[in-house]
Amino acid sequence: MQLFANDGERLDIVNDNISLIQKKSGLVFGTDALLLAAFIDEKKDTLAMELGGGSGIISFLLLTRHKARHIAIAELQPSYAELIRRNACLNQLDGQVTVLEGDLRTLSPNTDDGSYHYVFSNPPYMHHAGQLNESNEKALARHEICGGIQDFTAIASKKLKYGGHFYCVFRPERLADLFTAMRQNEIEPKRMTMVHASPATPPCLVLVKGKRGGKPSMVCTKPLFLYSDHTHKENSDAYREILERGRFPTEF
Repeated sequence: MQLFANDGERLDIVNDNISLIQKKSGLVFGTDALLLAAFIDEKKDTLAMELGGGSGIISFLLLTRHKARHIAIAELQPSYAELIRRNACLNQLDGQVTVLEGDLRTLSPNTDDGSYHYVFSNPPYMHHAGQLNESNEKALARHEICGGIQDFTAIASKKLKYGGHFYCVFRPERLADLFTAMRQNEIEPKRMTMVHASPATPPCLVLVKGKRGGKPSMVCTKPLFLYSDHTHKENSDAYREILERGRFPTEF
């Protein structure tokens, strides 16, 4: 197994000193993945599943921060499934990661149904309509070509223990779709944080935690502002803590 960057790839050292091979033409580690990893508040003895792994960075952040003891990563694209395996070996996390290659809508065998303490995802957020990205890998990651939020929440509900948690980063303009899909699959929204670039801008992301079989009741935290003003040059105190400590401040 090649533990170095090939042509068309790059090797970066990212948060928590993780070595990450990324595809130059694909989606790279960004704010949404970083925030989701910090938003998840689980314990080190938990068993987790990621739906759509990309490079594997969210799972690696969770493992290095001791928020899970083992993570199964479902990844549709063979090239990314192999990339996750390489990155896991590169960071000596291969013993804590299982890669499930294939369409998450037909995951098999099903012996692990109801086994996971939490399931998390940074799913495709754009409807399969209009002009797609030039890179097919980007198109699959961003557009609901091989499954939408209804499919992601359905498999999450299937894999979760009763009372287990579902975590997701999504787009605010599709929040109604997310909540509808969660409730249709017996996952009750329990906590939500809107993310804004600055106090003067509308939200650009939303982070949601749900509970399988939970009762209706949701906490809406105060908004998270990434930058202190419209120049987007000075990180807010909250975002600085997330970057430095890998977790949300206690007031969230």
